[in-house]
Amino acid sequence: MTQITLDDVEDLALGAVVLGTGGGGDPYLAKIMLREAIIRHGPIEVVNAADLDPDGLLLPIALVGAPTVIVEKFPNGGEAEQVLRALEGHLGRSGVAVLPLENGGMNSLFPLVVAAELGLPCVDGDSIRRAFPQIELTLFTLAGLSTTPMTLADVKGNYVFFDTVDNAMAEKLARACAVEMGMMAVMSAYAVTASEFVEYGANGSLTYCLEIGRRVRAVQRGEPGAYEEFLRYCEAEIVFTGKVVDIERHTTGGWARGTVTLEHLDDPARVMRVEIQNENLIAFEDGEAKVTVPDLITLIDTETAVPMTTENLAYGQRLHVIAMPALPQWHTPEGIALAGPRAFGYDLDYVPFGGAR
Repeated sequence: MTQITLDDVEDLALGAVVLGTGGGGDPYLAKIMLREAIIRHGPIEVVNAADLDPDGLLLPIALVGAPTVIVEKFPNGGEAEQVLRALEGHLGRSGVAVLPLENGGMNSLFPLVVAAELGLPCVDGDSIRRAFPQIELTLFTLAGLSTTPMTLADVKGNYVFFDTVDNAMAEKLARACAVEMGMMAVMSAYAVTASEFVEYGANGSLTYCLEIGRRVRAVQRGEPGAYEEFLRYCEAEIVFTGKVVDIERHTTGGWARGTVTLEHLDDPARVMRVEIQNENLIAFEDGEAKVTVPDLITLIDTETAVPMTTENLAYGQRLHVIAMPALPQWHTPEGIALAGPRAFGYDLDYVPFGGAR
């Protein structure tokens, strides 16, 4: 892949919802922004970080806040350039490419929009290869790289700059600011070089996202064997198929939190509960954890093959609960400590499933 064209937008958005695992925001708005950017500026160049100047500065970008808010509160279009120019000014260097910080939801598409508007290529990669609800939950943190300097801007033109002692404190300060900014802001953090990204980042994750989306679209078209190919490509498993019988959700502290409960279609005595903090974190069946972070839990409509975001869940939906393995780096003791169940306050250990073993 060397370019993102109009033909890629829909597939990329589908893959983004799968990797968003319920969070990251509905990419509908980002699709509109991306299409407009491609129409105005032409196809967007996508590059392998290994092909850039090893010392070249990458410009990381992401939307932060609650997905339920981002559906209704849009960026004004100027925040990304504001935070990235401020970052360049602080470091005294110009960036050579835009870097997606997160691959999931709107954050798979938004960096491409930014790249088009700045006239820069976009790196084929990110710092997680999925969506996570907290800023410090990245492969860069596992590698000992600092979140800061961090810049944050809102739709009204407010702007803040952080330089913190550790990545956990950067998350706390950024989250507090995001709440005051209306639970939606544009952020730049983890200013890495191309060589640092090659060594520590999730290389190729944009291509991975696009390929997932292409396979989901094949399922939606009803192509023979498409579902099996989708699961094979993602090393995924359908761990439960049920009907939504209860939804509890609320937005607090900068996050969309809640629980969705499903009753099995073939055996009503079986019940699965999926815990949410922006993203789907843990799937319990009859009180026993079946899938946990850092592995991915994504919900896909059984009839339409539409991947579901948290804000689009509704009573009566019939959904497959699909488990996908995270990158191997997340299965290390350090990865589990940073992004396993206990990191989110659950008193249980990481539970591997098929592809994650």
